[in-house]
Amino acid sequence: MRIKMLIVDDEAVIREGLRYTINWAECGVEVVGEASDGREALLLVEKYDVDLVLSDIRMDGMGGLELAEQLQLHHPHVKVVMISGYEDFGYARQAIRLGVNDYLLKPVDIEELTTVVSGIVTGIREKVRQKAEREILSWLSGVARHGSAYGQEPPTSLAGVQYRILATQIADFRERFAGMDAESYEDLQQAWVDGLQRRLKQRLSQAISVFDHENLLITLMVADEPLDSSLWDSLMGQSIEALAPAEAGLIFGGASAIYSHLEDTAQRCAEAGKLLELQVLGKCQVITLRDYTEVMTERKLAGLDVASIMKKLVSALFKQDRQEVQTIVAEMFRFFRDSGYLLPEIWKIYEEAFALLRQRLRQSGMTGLDYGHPGQPDPNIYNSYAGLEAVVMEDMQALQQLIDKTGMDKSYWVVEKAKKFIVDHYRTDLKASEVAAWLKITPSYFSYIFKQSTGRGFTEYMNEMRIEQAKDLLATTHDKVFEIADKVGYKEYKYFVSVFKLHTGMTPKEYRGLRVGKDTAPEGTEMQERHYHQKTNE
Repeated sequence: MRIKMLIVDDEAVIREGLRYTINWAECGVEVVGEASDGREALLLVEKYDVDLVLSDIRMDGMGGLELAEQLQLHHPHVKVVMISGYEDFGYARQAIRLGVNDYLLKPVDIEELTTVVSGIVTGIREKVRQKAEREILSWLSGVARHGSAYGQEPPTSLAGVQYRILATQIADFRERFAGMDAESYEDLQQAWVDGLQRRLKQRLSQAISVFDHENLLITLMVADEPLDSSLWDSLMGQSIEALAPAEAGLIFGGASAIYSHLEDTAQRCAEAGKLLELQVLGKCQVITLRDYTEVMTERKLAGLDVASIMKKLVSALFKQDRQEVQTIVAEMFRFFRDSGYLLPEIWKIYEEAFALLRQRLRQSGMTGLDYGHPGQPDPNIYNSYAGLEAVVMEDMQALQQLIDKTGMDKSYWVVEKAKKFIVDHYRTDLKASEVAAWLKITPSYFSYIFKQSTGRGFTEYMNEMRIEQAKDLLATTHDKVFEIADKVGYKEYKYFVSVFKLHTGMTPKEYRGLRVGKDTAPEGTEMQERHYHQKTNE
């Protein structure tokens, strides 16, 4: 990439000297034109898309400082080196304010000018490189994750004759790294990217990597000359084997087919990611389409007797035998592992089995089972037999806890129903015998199981609920105390006051004064309450 430079000076001999005295090509610069003043220079900047202007500061017509000002306004990307025959600090200060990159004095030292321009060229190239890299990463990330880059065309800087996608992943991720702190894992990811690209770039023109997931690195490999498929495979295998961000052999990959059109990248990303499913079989460290086809064609999966296993599980669950449940699940996964099942295949079988298990449990009188699974757990995290087995065991433990409440302690649901009934009727003069009648059990049995479950007798439980409601109304409304007493189920004002004081250590008036202050009480409240209190004593 050549940097386009314009020389501006009102003396032709100086322009010629600056142009031909220095070998600009060696500095990576192409002199695209000369101008005798700032006005002419602005026209040439537009015409040639100039990157760098080398200008005298004082010229007939538009001078260098005015030129710099116009460039800053309309072409801020253009770099400016100012040359002056005047050792004037005011000029230098103004030039700096206008964004001039350097300020040199005449007679110009050739070596100094060359160094300054070379530094600017390096900076421009680095910015161009960074911009191109950001565009590539943005495009590749969009293609890998969404199947498109929202209409963005493949960057022209990715030009090559062959491309290939390599998807890499850490094996047994949940067991090994899911609990690692963020900073340590970022270091591991950086070592992962750096190590992979360092080896790939020894043979390829480009290798660009983006994380589509914390445990899925997508790498676009670009070759500027045709490579044999065996050379591709060898290069990828050696690159992965050389990685050492974690334990040896921990990272594996899936390699797409070789392709020649960047428009096919989305399809190849999906293809490479799909191949990672095969890693649980441990056949090879870099899985190709050929490997996948051979394995899927040759294998014959033994069928799993799901009905028999579910029968055993139901029995173990109702017996509350946690060890037996764990043994049954472990045997099931041993079968999957020995038979060569892939993780998505296991999850499909398990979802069907879990539906059958729920049906069996319902037939045994259980409730609260009206839920299923949202889908296979994240395959990038649960990417091992052990990881998926852990998910299944969590489901079994949840079922055991549900059975503890429903199968082993029937009174649990009776008390739960009673609580809901109480919430709906606590404002009435509700009695324990009425709740028992609604539940169709004897009052004595209801009182017994209610106290066993809540730790409080029915009357104490009701009083606590009502007083909590009263406290809320005292603090948030201007209702009279006798009105609040009636709202929460107390028909006798004096009894309400005594119960309130017993639970809070203060009267309702004192509580309201403490919470909201005397000034917030509505006018006439105390008089009306006193009148009500007197009437209840008559």
